[in-house]
Amino acid sequence: MNERKRFWILVIIVSISGFSQGMLLPLISAIFEKDGVSSALNGLNATGLYIGTLLISPFMEAPLRKYGYKPVIITGGILVFSSLLLFPLWKHVLFWFILRLLIGIGDHALHFSTQTWITSTSPQHRLGRNIAIYGLSFSLGFAVGPLFTPLIKIFMGLPFIISGLLCMSAWLLVFLLKNEFPDLPQSTKTDGNFMKRAKVTIAISWVAFLGPFGYGFLESSLNAMYPVYALRSGIDLTAVSFILATFSIGGIVSQLPLGMLSDKIGRRSVILIAFAGGAAGFGMAGFVGNAVPLIIATVFVAGLFVGSVFSLGISYMSDLTPKELLPTGNLLCGIFFSIGSLTGPLAGGLFLEYMEGVSFLLIIAVIFSVLFIVALVGGRRKAVQIP
Repeated sequence: MNERKRFWILVIIVSISGFSQGMLLPLISAIFEKDGVSSALNGLNATGLYIGTLLISPFMEAPLRKYGYKPVIITGGILVFSSLLLFPLWKHVLFWFILRLLIGIGDHALHFSTQTWITSTSPQHRLGRNIAIYGLSFSLGFAVGPLFTPLIKIFMGLPFIISGLLCMSAWLLVFLLKNEFPDLPQSTKTDGNFMKRAKVTIAISWVAFLGPFGYGFLESSLNAMYPVYALRSGIDLTAVSFILATFSIGGIVSQLPLGMLSDKIGRRSVILIAFAGGAAGFGMAGFVGNAVPLIIATVFVAGLFVGSVFSLGISYMSDLTPKELLPTGNLLCGIFFSIGSLTGPLAGGLFLEYMEGVSFLLIIAVIFSVLFIVALVGGRRKAVQIP
């Protein structure tokens, strides 16, 4: 199979994964809110997805180097679609937390493998474009996901079943791929030692990981906790679904243009623009009250800027990181994304508990303001030698 077909199969797999994640966060938050589960416990349950990612991260690189990309993607896919299909069997906070934990492990296997495969095989002059398409496919799936939330009015298990079957369909495409392996480390001091490789990669590329961290915080807090805030503020669940989808659409519209722009003027410049624009967009959204049309407009503007920071971060990391450390770099992108994603619902739950009357969207604006300052002040690359 040629590289073009392989690339598009990986893109399809990621889009369905995005769909399942985009549906799962607001769906379960809305179900728990309706059942009277506290916002703090609701937020804590949402972290299951990202705890799973963090738990498995130190053990992901070794099987990828030993067995190749294809077996890791197959294993991750099985975990995701089987867990999705188990949700309707028993509605219980702990049981659903465990299923989200398993989905986090499976999703991380999918994303880590596909990201590394694409970044390792893309020519430098098309890296930004390819990663932008990768991010675009995830965002497309993520945008459609929340629109399936109202299906719980027909049957609570219906959205889970549809998502599980779609994931299984995409997973079957993996069997058309020929297995390949990543490059091996050239330094014997980092070969076989994840912690040393991680330390070196962070020293080289730390600023690139701000994008995945920020997007993780944004995605989890917006999709898991904003529905709780909005429902308490009197905004209808269907309107909430459209607000979340509108943010994703903003990211979809700008994903490829920003990726191609980063190929021309540099990743750092585009990431700084994205952080600043996201802070401004969510800041405006925080001051429009419950006016749904204005929220949709301002969240769309925010999405235009920060909907791409995850893929921009991956591209920037790929620029800064030596090729033999790309698996480690992609793994760290996932880890920083998960740290941000864990922080989002926890901070969001506490925000809702103790900051009544203040718009939830302002916490996101503050986070991106801080990331902009950190990237601006400390983000100039310094040469770091591999030990």
